[in-house]
Amino acid sequence: MSNSLSESVSQPSQEIKYGEREIAEGKLITFPNPRVGRRYNIDITLPEFTCKCPFSGYPDFATIHITYIPDQQVVELKALKLYINSYRDRYISHEESANQILDDFVAACDPLEITLKADFAPRGNVHTVIEVHHKKQ
Repeated sequence: MSNSLSESVSQPSQEIKYGEREIAEGKLITFPNPRVGRRYNIDITLPEFTCKCPFSGYPDFATIHITYIPDQQVVELKALKLYINSYRDRYISHEESANQILDDFVAACDPLEITLKADFAPRGNVHTVIEVHHKKQ
């Protein structure tokens, strides 16, 4: 019997895992709106958003709420999940993360309207909610 815990537990491989590779390669992908001309809302909730505070390096956790009215394109959900997960190791403020996600979403699918709300978990007795909007001209 082994005396050392490190001998009895296999060490994870240092190779990049398939999920990490998908996240690193992830980008927003769209597909044609099946009902162009009909105004309808798409509501998406992403409850596991994480990033890092650019000042302290502490992790920040948020729920991202996206409500949009598509025009010609609709965002593909798995691609959105991978894109959101790419923020996990970024040093980025609450304000910048919400605005950058909105900008990237608009660039990818050019919706008629979109509201993005980033509801950050309290840290140090401070609760932050960032809400950003875009409306197509």
